[in-house]
Amino acid sequence: MRRRTGIGSRHRAGPGAATGDLAYEAASRLLAVAPAAGPVDAVVLATATPDHLCPGTGPALAARLGLGTVPALDIAAVCSGFVYGLALCHGLIASGLYGRVLLVGADVYSTWLDPEDRSAGVVFGDGAGAALVAAGQAGDPGELLAFDLGSDGTGYELITVPGGGARARASGKPPALPDAYFRMQGSTVYQHAVERMTGSCRTLLERVGWDPAEVDHFVPHQANARILRAVADRVGIGPQRCVTHLERVGNTGAASIPPRPGRRGGPGGAPGRRPGAAHRVRGRLDLGLGRTPLAGDPADRFDDFYGRNTACRSPLIRAPEPDPAPPSR
Repeated sequence: MRRRTGIGSRHRAGPGAATGDLAYEAASRLLAVAPAAGPVDAVVLATATPDHLCPGTGPALAARLGLGTVPALDIAAVCSGFVYGLALCHGLIASGLYGRVLLVGADVYSTWLDPEDRSAGVVFGDGAGAALVAAGQAGDPGELLAFDLGSDGTGYELITVPGGGARARASGKPPALPDAYFRMQGSTVYQHAVERMTGSCRTLLERVGWDPAEVDHFVPHQANARILRAVADRVGIGPQRCVTHLERVGNTGAASIPPRPGRRGGPGGAPGRRPGAAHRVRGRLDLGLGRTPLAGDPADRFDDFYGRNTACRSPLIRAPEPDPAPPSR
């Protein structure tokens, strides 16, 4: 399995721990070290494994963090959730509605996995990560420079949890236990992922006028080592510029991308970057990033992400300077 997927280990949330608990841990660690530049104005939680179908987990997270009645919402874009969340936060700030938005990506996939289905069970882990997105000045480190977003709803059956939603309830049939588990058509998803990720990267680079050689760090959604290698090769990004922590934590869904600046190089970390290096969208946002131990090793840059077959997207980001590391626990 390590040879085929690149995954050597995964983490599982402890007994009774849910997505909201991991999200709180990641967010509280980040806020403990984030620059005191004002209050958090809104909260966006990217997750496919909310604590409940209703109500959303985001408002409960905001309350638990002591943020009162700030706007808070969940977005369910599965593995693509964090990058969609970045785009949403960018829009909220660029529009002038808010100045600082807390973005959290968290998933507890272990609650979804069928113990009899090794095809998915060996791939997914539990984790959470957080970012504080704030208004700034053009050219500042942490600037969000460009996004490429997309979806393809015709392939929704490739990755699905058949039961639990309104579609299953509307059938009038008694719920079947297997329908409560996560299902994935792995080989087809692999083909879609390579194609979509490659196309998204090329589109974004063309949009901002960059050559692949100008990209310092390529931080894809940590889905499968074969996918990551194939995409990087097709785009023209050398393996030394690929940031991965897949070997230690597996696929953590919406928690796969958010990195914690502060460590460069070494296994699972980010390679060194050029002074003033950047990734390119319009607008100006600073990022403070934090991560729980469950989500794996830190990185200090990210620029492409592909989640389930029905959504694809890529951001380009000007790398922020490292923030102090969260306290060990």
